[in-house]
Amino acid sequence: MGSARSAGALLSAARQCLQDGAWADRPAERYAAAHLAALRCAAAVLAVRAQPTSAQPASAQPRRAGRPARPASAWVLLAAVAPELGEWSAFFAAGAAKRQAAEAGSSHAVTEREADDLLRDAETFLAVCQTTTGAGASPPRRPLPQTG
Repeated sequence: MGSARSAGALLSAARQCLQDGAWADRPAERYAAAHLAALRCAAAVLAVRAQPTSAQPASAQPRRAGRPARPASAWVLLAAVAPELGEWSAFFAAGAAKRQAAEAGSSHAVTEREADDLLRDAETFLAVCQTTTGAGASPPRRPLPQTG
């Protein structure tokens, strides 16, 4: 029950990111908001599908050249726990560097078209994730009290 509630909250946050992105003036802001919305959608699916493992904590993973291992990206994890979303994972993972550049303030990181396209794609991904998690578009309404 808690994971479903978490998924619902994450999908609501994703929806808010999309609304914020739709109202943003600059393409970089729209792109970053759309990508963040997609990340929140991925997190919602992970909240429902991912199973905690006690086999090997992240701190026990192999290290490279004395540095701690980097945690797996949400996109890698999503593809692992929801293979049917693998193409979406690859698509949004490919846009991560552009999102970082946009968030860093690069005015030439993305075009108007790229930002608008990503907003539409993230909206579609939100709908897919709502179906995947079983979380509806809005919370259920309480029935009105009976009178008389």
